[in-house]
Amino acid sequence: MIKPIILRRRFIPDELVDISRDELLFRSGELLITRWKAIKQRADICAGVSYTFLHEGYKISRFYNNEGKFIYWYCDVIDFDYDRDKDTITLIDLLVDIKILPDGMPKVLDADELAEALEKGLISVEQACGALKKMDGLLKMIYKGDFPPPVCRHESYWTLG
Repeated sequence: MIKPIILRRRFIPDELVDISRDELLFRSGELLITRWKAIKQRADICAGVSYTFLHEGYKISRFYNNEGKFIYWYCDVIDFDYDRDKDTITLIDLLVDIKILPDGMPKVLDADELAEALEKGLISVEQACGALKKMDGLLKMIYKGDFPPPVCRHESYWTLG
């Protein structure tokens, strides 16, 4: 499997981070599965496994604490750009996120950041509307009991290696 360059673009704060060091477990035109360690040391999160659904526009991650215990699911709403010549995927964080606690309760996060980015012209109206629609689709999946998607249930990816 050829490993692409993977970048994460954020608007708040404004940054572009190379996350290519993450271990690539699976790659297709639709899905990336990666295993990673936290970029900055944190007391609450040590590592995770992420399922990036490129065309659906979200990344679903299993977060683990410092003891390697699963603590919650985290969904980033994203867009992406792909540069075929450089085999570079840029994941564009659209700010709004959903955290799903072990009891299944979802928490919407960072809606205020989405509003701020829109007010400051950091993102377009089209991007903001797309983010809200993707968030709504994720919430509907959660409320219907269809979360996580089937591929995220394969325990073979869950080990932290």
